[in-house]
Amino acid sequence: MPLNIAGSVLSAVLCITVFLFATVGAEDPYRFFNWNVTYGDIYPLGVRQQGILINGQFPGPDIHSVTNDNLIINVFNSLNEPFLLSWNGVQNRRNSFEDGVNGTTCPIPPGQNFTYILQVKDQIGSFYYFPSLAFHKAAGGFGGIRILSRPRIPVPFPDPAGDHTVLIGDWYKANHTDLKALLDRGKKLHFPDGILINGRGPGGAYYTVEQGKTYRFRISNVGLQHSLNFRIQGHKLTLVEVEGTHTLQTSYSSLDVHVGQSYSVLVTMDQPGQDYYIVVSSRFTTPILTTTGVLHYSNSAGAVSGPPPGGPTIQVDWSLNQARSIRTNLTASGPRPNPQGSYHYGLINTTKTIRLQNSAGLVDGKQRYAVNSVSYVAADTPLKLADYFQIQGVFRVGSISSNPTGGGIYLDTAVMGADYRAFIEIVFENTEDIIQSWHLDGYSFWVVGMDGGLWTTASRNQYNLRDAVSRVTTQVYPKSWTAIYLALDNVGMWNLRSEFWARQYLGQQFYLRVYTPTTSIRDEFPIPKNALLCGRAKGRHTRPL
Repeated sequence: MPLNIAGSVLSAVLCITVFLFATVGAEDPYRFFNWNVTYGDIYPLGVRQQGILINGQFPGPDIHSVTNDNLIINVFNSLNEPFLLSWNGVQNRRNSFEDGVNGTTCPIPPGQNFTYILQVKDQIGSFYYFPSLAFHKAAGGFGGIRILSRPRIPVPFPDPAGDHTVLIGDWYKANHTDLKALLDRGKKLHFPDGILINGRGPGGAYYTVEQGKTYRFRISNVGLQHSLNFRIQGHKLTLVEVEGTHTLQTSYSSLDVHVGQSYSVLVTMDQPGQDYYIVVSSRFTTPILTTTGVLHYSNSAGAVSGPPPGGPTIQVDWSLNQARSIRTNLTASGPRPNPQGSYHYGLINTTKTIRLQNSAGLVDGKQRYAVNSVSYVAADTPLKLADYFQIQGVFRVGSISSNPTGGGIYLDTAVMGADYRAFIEIVFENTEDIIQSWHLDGYSFWVVGMDGGLWTTASRNQYNLRDAVSRVTTQVYPKSWTAIYLALDNVGMWNLRSEFWARQYLGQQFYLRVYTPTTSIRDEFPIPKNALLCGRAKGRHTRPL
């Protein structure tokens, strides 16, 4: 073959090869983050504490992303103890290895790093990240996550003039190590010392706005145990999104945000030009904790004055009615252009009912909390790794019943089995006198019903089977029940837990193993190449680079 012809053929082959690689390798955008986790002095309530900082920040930096983005988050652990981050609301589709809880992911050893490889697949909305091990959450290490819609997907409201993350939560003046030691001795936590807004105590949070414009506030309760009420003096809160679901745009004077929950509201600056209180107060507590921030109009004629406006205190019915009023906007697009109401969850027959009942009690003289009488204890190896490598003796599927047993509390590494692609009903039954808050990793679910008293099969008659909100965390009121519907479309080992962090730490959690016998990557990704291996998985191999 003549040289010039051979060269032309070679060029053509190279062009075709590059084109094929570009086509096959065409991926969604990548966003890279490098985080250094350190201890540092913080003073949120006026006394020095040992805080957990990310790149020197408390709270940590926000993650801004768009539907389907790949997030590459390199976390260097500069603490003197193991550390993990988890992603509250990010579903980690087909990839529970990256979930960042002790049942799925090996801790990052001191002085080492780990790179999380996440994809916010088919998601929008407001979420947050937090440290999941020990009692680190009481020291900081949390931050906001926002997932915006792709440019061509319509959003059911105009772009706001500003978009703010608002992280609220109860807070202790004691260091997290002291709180953990208290729990390890089998004691209960005392009442919190205050409430923070974005890591600041009373009067510390400050937002500047322009009169006549509308702003978005993404509110997440990142605290340890208490439901909180959020309000802005003289302004209405128009709810537009709950944990990835666009809602009917209902206006509220104040909003109950339970532990672990996230809400997006629009606020129009339609009041005279001055400063206004932002108020966050505890719900269902005695005494009531309150903190304030400032909403500052750029043309303000005066500072805030007088007492902050009061809000609801111990009224359960008020909160229950508000929760029932939160509905899905069926005509709005979600992460994809099809309307959110195109999936008719209410027409699907459930294949199984799981009833979960929380309880508290003593085991060997120490305080423990349980689900269906089982108080979770962590294994020496992440359950997901033990499952993947088929390491025997780490856990047993079926070690927790799918119904309340009525028996006393006992310790076990609780794992419940579930079948991939099943459509199930879960009923949370709260026989205690305090509100509960439940979260499921890897999923969102439809909150179809909640009420006081005991749940029976007749309770299904009052379910909302048309426009219930789909979310990742739900509350259960005192001596009440909450029912959810769940499509098990995400294979993996997923943590179902109390968001009351002392209860989670002392056993009110378990793992839901959503299983399929196939090994296709269409159902579940293989173990990450860079996965840390610990416990009985140490010395194993992930897969070739």
